Amino acid sequence: MKFLHNNNRVEAFSDGVFAFAATLMVVTLDMDASLWLTGAKATNFISFGASFFVLVMLWKIHYNFFRRNSYIDNWIIALNSVLLFVVLYYVFPLKSLINSWMGLQAITRDGLASLFVMYGFGFALIFLCYALMYYRAFRKTRSIQSSIDLLFYAHHFSLYVLVAIMSIILGVLKVGINFGAPGFFYGLLGPLCYLHAVWFDKKYRNTLL
Repeated sequence: MKFLHNNNRVEAFSDGVFAFAATLMVVTLDMDASLWLTGAKATNFISFGASFFVLVMLWKIHYNFFRRNSYIDNWIIALNSVLLFVVLYYVFPLKSLINSWMGLQAITRDGLASLFVMYGFGFALIFLCYALMYYRAFRKTRSIQSSIDLLFYAHHFSLYVLVAIMSIILGVLKVGINFGAPGFFYGLLGPLCYLHAVWFDKKYRNTLL
């Protein structure tokens, strides 16, 4: 007997994992006995805040997927599970990377390069899952308006994966590690996403809608 999938259960489980990822960041936050943050600990709190809001943005992208799409099947559940697994992994290289930029964590050139590679892999896998989830929903959605939007976001998040792969290559080759070139490479996302939106409107929205 085949059961209908329940979006609410998937979203509830996902929210729990995101909350657990936030908890993992909290338990690594150093505080003194009086619960006051001082000196380097205050700077560590800033790095925690930056990491937390990156996690919130990832959650918002996840939230938007289930608002834009009502279709769900075993493939989307599987991709969502991989996404949640990677989010839990992603917390640690992200927080370590921010700490190294703020001077809280001593790190060698080779160590920083490895950190960029780890961050890139996590970033690429997360947005690969988002892109594939959108593409799967696009393939199964019959409404032209809805399917066009889903295809747009499948392409959109594929750009994130491409940029992350290029950043990983810079990290592996140790190109510009001293001034954080693999990190600044993510700045290309802005112009690439804009150009993609313009191209997509001309190719799909203006012709099909």
